[in-house]
Amino acid sequence: MRPTLRQLQYLVAIADTGKFGDAAKRVNVSQPSLSAQIAEMEAHLGTVLIERGRHGAFMTPTGEEAVRRARMILRDVEDLKAVVQSGRASLAGRIRLGVLPTIGPYLLPAATRHLHAKYPDFRLSVREERTIDLEAHLHDGRLDTVISTIEDHSDAGHAPLFEENLWVCAAPDDELAQSAGDVKLADLKGRSLLTLGYGHRFYHIIQSLAEAAGAHVSSEYQGTSLDAIRQMAEMGAGVAVFPSLYALTEARRDPDLVVRRIDDPMARREISLIWRQTSPLADRLEKLAEELRAAAVSVLVGRAGRVS
Repeated sequence: MRPTLRQLQYLVAIADTGKFGDAAKRVNVSQPSLSAQIAEMEAHLGTVLIERGRHGAFMTPTGEEAVRRARMILRDVEDLKAVVQSGRASLAGRIRLGVLPTIGPYLLPAATRHLHAKYPDFRLSVREERTIDLEAHLHDGRLDTVISTIEDHSDAGHAPLFEENLWVCAAPDDELAQSAGDVKLADLKGRSLLTLGYGHRFYHIIQSLAEAAGAHVSSEYQGTSLDAIRQMAEMGAGVAVFPSLYALTEARRDPDLVVRRIDDPMARREISLIWRQTSPLADRLEKLAEELRAAAVSVLVGRAGRVS
């Protein structure tokens, strides 16, 4: 007897959560039912896939391979559903979207409200992840599409969304906060730049910028969020570097926040909607890109607050 799709879903859920109880909640079944299905699958396959322990559930080496293949099978099933449903409205059903944490909170709230109003049968399931995780989860089928930088994703189709400039923020008594106009790279010479930790594409962008400016990326503090970086900069720990969506959104919210644009070709990044080359959702993702592009314009065009 072959494993069923439901059993494969249960196996993947256990691999993702590390616990039978949490996996059962994720797939909306009782824990005894999930446990019985996994035991039945192991019996039919003649091997143990999961090591049960007091501290959780761990995949055996065979289980790891089974999970990898299960993800591929489930991804192909989702692709089959998408092909069958391709005659529906341009945006319908559910799309699993991965997004960089430097973009998601500032682009998606307004975009999702608009999408749900315009396409009532359409839903986005959103996960914020680092660049390296977005790439892995796009190609193993956990995500249908991602909002990211195209240079970090191989063998991918994409639609450009918008370009972001980079902006700086410093402590109120810093000359960078007391001056107006654009900042030149020379103004950052010798400065300590604050950014997100390694694993984020943004880290590498700021590292290249620092090298060109004769500055350096702080080794004493690497933030887990843009808000954390901002707080450290305002306390004098260094100069924070932000992308446009965050800088302009926060400048509107806080009239005391001073952000200044870096005037240099290196201080930019291109953001795209990205999908697998083989994805049958490509036509719908092109349509989704149009909607996201319009949402980005609404954020990037207006400039309120103390934006220099």
